[in-house]
Amino acid sequence: ASTEEIIPIAKEAKAMCHKYGATFIIDDHVELVKLIGADGVHLGKNDMPIAEARKLLGHNYIIGGTANTFEDVRMHAEAGADYIGCGPFRFTTTKKNLSPVLGSEGYRHIVLQMKEAGIHLPIVAIGGITKEDIPSLMKTGITGIALSGSILRAEHPTEEMKEIINTIEIWKN
Repeated sequence: ASTEEIIPIAKEAKAMCHKYGATFIIDDHVELVKLIGADGVHLGKNDMPIAEARKLLGHNYIIGGTANTFEDVRMHAEAGADYIGCGPFRFTTTKKNLSPVLGSEGYRHIVLQMKEAGIHLPIVAIGGITKEDIPSLMKTGITGIALSGSILRAEHPTEEMKEIINTIEIWKN
């Protein structure tokens, strides 16, 4: 979408997020973060480097980066990322040029390497995740999950989201 299309939708999404106490992270568009008042930006592997975004935004904004390997995680940590979006967990149709699938063992391995290296950034699993995956994924040591496809494909998205939240609450207790 063009910047002109993104701005009004992003402002509306930001207002909704803030109304409900959610953090609003815009994808890819570092140049829009301050303009729309986003809380931060998430940068994919082919987007602006995290270090450059940090120079532009300073330390008052959240910057996340996409990773597929521990080397990606280390690079993002050194560049000043606040969190890591790590994946994909499995094949997903929401991304083109997909990196190698990690599965639960891939996450376990990356989390272990992070601990050994003293990297304490939140790590969020992403890519092809369903509510059935949540319990096993959370056992890998990741901090959280991001999912969209299972909600967007659901016959009743609101009910699907409620079930996902319930699954997370059960797992946490």
